[in-house]
Amino acid sequence: MAYDEQLAERIRTTLGDTVGVEERKMFGGIAFLHRGNMVCGVVGETLMLRLGAERAEAALDEPHARPMDFTGRPMRGMVYVDPPGFPTDEALAAWVGRALEFASTLPPKR
Repeated sequence: MAYDEQLAERIRTTLGDTVGVEERKMFGGIAFLHRGNMVCGVVGETLMLRLGAERAEAALDEPHARPMDFTGRPMRGMVYVDPPGFPTDEALAAWVGRALEFASTLPPKR
């Protein structure tokens, strides 16, 4: 499955020079990791975010957010946000910032 390269580039710009960020092909798209923990990614044209259980549940009340159900079952702590949910770079940065904040609370992976 191809992924939206323009969205991936917008995420790269948003993450900027954040120390410990790397990219990896995952879920048929691309994922951005911080110290080995997934932060966010792109699947098709959809933004994928790891927010943790409580933040993900709260995010589902926001427009254009839905449970991440890549496997056919919702994945706890993960959400998808459809493109109308991040029309501006500021909106995208807000979503990515939440995910980076959560990932920063996790211990580094080797």
